[in-house]
Amino acid sequence: MAELPAVLLSFPGGCPDCGDRQAKLPAPLPAVGDDFDWRVRDYDGFRLAMLEELAARFPERTRWTPADLEVVIVEALAAVLDQLSDQLDRVTAEAYLETARRPESVRRHLDLLGYDAVLIAAARGQIAFDPATETTDDLAVRQRLLAFWFENPSAVEEARQQGPRSVHAQHRMVTTDDYAVRLAEHPLVARAQASVRWTGSWTTVEAALVLFADLPLDDPAPASLAQEVKSFHAGLGIPLPGGAPSIRTVLTAYVDAYRMAGQEVVLIDAVRVPVTFSPSVRVAASYFQSEVRRALDEVLGTGPTGFFHPGRLRFGEDLHASDLIAAVMALDGVESVCLNSFRRLGNQFSDQVGSGTIVLSGIEVAICDNRAADPGRGYYRLTLHGGLKG
Repeated sequence: MAELPAVLLSFPGGCPDCGDRQAKLPAPLPAVGDDFDWRVRDYDGFRLAMLEELAARFPERTRWTPADLEVVIVEALAAVLDQLSDQLDRVTAEAYLETARRPESVRRHLDLLGYDAVLIAAARGQIAFDPATETTDDLAVRQRLLAFWFENPSAVEEARQQGPRSVHAQHRMVTTDDYAVRLAEHPLVARAQASVRWTGSWTTVEAALVLFADLPLDDPAPASLAQEVKSFHAGLGIPLPGGAPSIRTVLTAYVDAYRMAGQEVVLIDAVRVPVTFSPSVRVAASYFQSEVRRALDEVLGTGPTGFFHPGRLRFGEDLHASDLIAAVMALDGVESVCLNSFRRLGNQFSDQVGSGTIVLSGIEVAICDNRAADPGRGYYRLTLHGGLKG
């Protein structure tokens, strides 16, 4: 392809020892054009581009075969460029969460979004993590997460999808609605409501709470929810108080993590309003009174499906006799029901059977535990008619 220049040897002056060698150089190669397709990324594209360039530079040559040295060099260069292009694509892909393939790259991108993949995996029981002795920055903890991700690629994809979504799920507590919504998300809280009170020098946020099983704020955190509370706090990166903390202490740590700096927040129990009522129920002829009584105790009780389940009634929600009657009439075996009494507990309160409404306000919540050992928390007296005995 390339030819050696022709050399001319001359002896000026007739001296045989004073030779002058002159080479006639070929014409210079054309300048490199700017028409290279920078989208070429693979072996075939690089090989074709270089062969087309050679053909354009040396139009006098009409035959190119795989055995030609120039073609061999072109193919070797195309193979190297293909490898370098693949490496460049891989490195570029790791710079974005959507295209990153290495678990460590995904974890770092999620950290930038504020999504702590280590804490989330620990909260779900996917990796071992002891917040008392370890931090999410520990190399050993991160290696556990990466090892789990290598064995479970679907977990990497799940974290990749949830990370950006977590940006839109704010946990700050600024407005009263923020306090109510964020506190209600805690496993220990059944319902929350917040209000702002002026103390004379500054404003104080008062958060009224109905807790799990209607427990008081200063009671110890229930052991039955210990693991759920631990996982909830671990998922948010909020350490739990040591020892045997009260519910108030646990919730205060949660609030302190998201309230505004300098904002005073006071947690208070809801004002419980015990009520008493006397339903008279007519049982269908083919139903046993004992079965209907058991169903009535369940629907009027404090269990998960009960009318007075903690958190079901809103703060300040009036208690309507029609709601109680509708709940009772929905049971199988009940033909009719009427209320003989319906009022707040205490002789100073009048019967509201006529109005059909016990008016509540503020942070008052109606309760009726119907426990013989504690009648001060409300009770009802059932009277059954008809049906079968037994």
